Amino acid sequence: MRRAFVILFALATVSRAADRPNFLFVFTDDQRYDAMSVVQREQGDKARFPWLKTPNMDRLAAEGFRFRNAFVVNSLCAPSRATFLSGRYGHANGVVNNHTDFPIDSVTYATELRKAGYTTAYVGKWHMGKQLERPGFDFSASFLGQGKYLNCPIHVNGKETPSTGWVDDVTTDYAIEFIRKNKDRPFSVTVGFKATHGPFEPPPRRANDYEGQLARPVPNLTVPAIYRDRDGGPVRLSPTDTALAAGDVKTNLGYFRCITAADDNLGRLLGLLDELKLADNTLVIFASDNGYYLGEHKLGDKRSAYEESLRIPLLLRYPKIGGGNRLIDQMVLNIDLAPTLVDFGGTAVPQQMHGRSWRPLLESKPHADWRKAWFYCYFLESRFGTPMTIAVRTETAKLIKYPNHPEWTEMFDVASDPYELRNLYGEPAAADLRRQLEAEYDRQAKAIDFHVPDFADKPDTAPAAAKKSRKASKAPTLAPADRFVLDYDFAHDEADRVTDASGLKNDGKAIGVHLAEGREGRKARHFDGKGSIDVPKAPALDPNNRAWSVRASIQADAADGVVLARGGKTDGYCLYLKGGKPSFAVTTNNKRTIITGELTVTGRWVDLVGCIRADHTVTLAVDGQVVASGKLPALIATDPNDGMQIGADGRSPVVPEPLPNFSGLIESIQVYSGELK
Repeated sequence: MRRAFVILFALATVSRAADRPNFLFVFTDDQRYDAMSVVQREQGDKARFPWLKTPNMDRLAAEGFRFRNAFVVNSLCAPSRATFLSGRYGHANGVVNNHTDFPIDSVTYATELRKAGYTTAYVGKWHMGKQLERPGFDFSASFLGQGKYLNCPIHVNGKETPSTGWVDDVTTDYAIEFIRKNKDRPFSVTVGFKATHGPFEPPPRRANDYEGQLARPVPNLTVPAIYRDRDGGPVRLSPTDTALAAGDVKTNLGYFRCITAADDNLGRLLGLLDELKLADNTLVIFASDNGYYLGEHKLGDKRSAYEESLRIPLLLRYPKIGGGNRLIDQMVLNIDLAPTLVDFGGTAVPQQMHGRSWRPLLESKPHADWRKAWFYCYFLESRFGTPMTIAVRTETAKLIKYPNHPEWTEMFDVASDPYELRNLYGEPAAADLRRQLEAEYDRQAKAIDFHVPDFADKPDTAPAAAKKSRKASKAPTLAPADRFVLDYDFAHDEADRVTDASGLKNDGKAIGVHLAEGREGRKARHFDGKGSIDVPKAPALDPNNRAWSVRASIQADAADGVVLARGGKTDGYCLYLKGGKPSFAVTTNNKRTIITGELTVTGRWVDLVGCIRADHTVTLAVDGQVVASGKLPALIATDPNDGMQIGADGRSPVVPEPLPNFSGLIESIQVYSGELK
């Protein structure tokens, strides 16, 4: 009897294992919900990009399920990726910005599936901090940070390996190789594409797609976000859209070319499953890490809580549970992915996961208790201009709050106002809706124990939109405290225009300085000893009577040269090289203080930080180590008359002896209104 029981138990275990699917999760970067041709056809004359072609995404939708109301709980790359993995909100999983590593002891769908006997792999874009670890995955072939579209170094199980070709093609090659090797055992493969993150560089096969096409306009192209400065000149758009006064609008076709190239690789993966006869027993999910503005509300990028930022494409195919052009309209979230995979993997969903398995929706089981509302939060990042944004979204309405700025609060009836044109928050006729949403906001926040974690960046004390009230009162405009007020990483530059990522619009002009490749896929500017980048004066760049820091990542070819300069002999500062050694000069009230490091830094990449501290000391750091310090007679007393120059000090010199222009590569320049740690 005991032997028979053991046999029956073993057979039951084998049967359950045989019923468990393999998993293939593929996701793009920055792909908005409507950037699929199946959605464009559905939208008809309201479609913005009717010429877009994504045949393999369309195939997945036709053979499975398409979620028409899929959202992210934080519209930002790394937090969304951490949420996909963990099934938890950022304040709980440890990642609320793009510069934090994913905690290596986290419970994820990968850790739980591995316990259940699955072989797990992560290939492609990770984009959480600078870590090499891929927690929970048996195999990884991934790259650091943003990587680069062409010939990107791939870290295979942590070891850097060169690659040739378009990065998402290479990523797909690794995924195909892994699936072939593990086709006879349960596997879970996650594929992160770089597409369609800017700067948009499609492979040659897609370089001319959609030539001459325009996007159709939508009503909110001319309605600015409530937190943007409405009186401070034109709103800076991302390079993705240029809104015209009437008719169709120009769009950066590279964005869509990258999507179609990613679609090619999705097709390669689906074809492999067909070839290996694994399609029927593989649960395939396709999604994106967040939405993306293409000029709506005069915005590029994502982060805030309007629909174009929150909504993502989401497709699922698993023939064993049916499907076939099935539409699901319930609201689903990126926190749901991990519980769904764990559930179908045959194990219990960990209690700490905030999300819910999609199984009842997919199997058409009763789901009257499915979510009717959910909570959203973008935590402010010190390098960007979007304010902290908290919201609650129901099936028909939305309440958006901006901490410390109650005057910006927004409320929309998204059912009747899908473009979010009319803010109902202060309207007496909408008082009942306001009370309902306020109560729902409190319920949702309590349900996830929402709070601002210690690891979040500090709040911005002077957002750009506050300029309007200052202008009206004639009060002096000061630089916002303790944040980056200028941030050049050159990733979104267009020709000679140098784009400021701080959100404060301190764009510069490159004169004889060309874009080049930096380290690990990052962009840089090449200085030939003659050119420079000029940055106009701006209130946000006023260093008077405060702590102030400048940081530069450089590789110098020549021993002498100016890295960055602002001001002159009366008040100003200059970061430069002399004899190969880094120096930082500060002038205050016609008194000059110069500090110099002892070691030469030419011929290699270094990170230099010059810091004016509140206690009147000045320090110089190389790669995070203070190499020189001194005492200032006072802080900089006035806003210098001269604008800033990068790579030169061609106006009133801060340093008395003539210094040549910089020669070499500069990968980033940042100015911080405080003491940069």
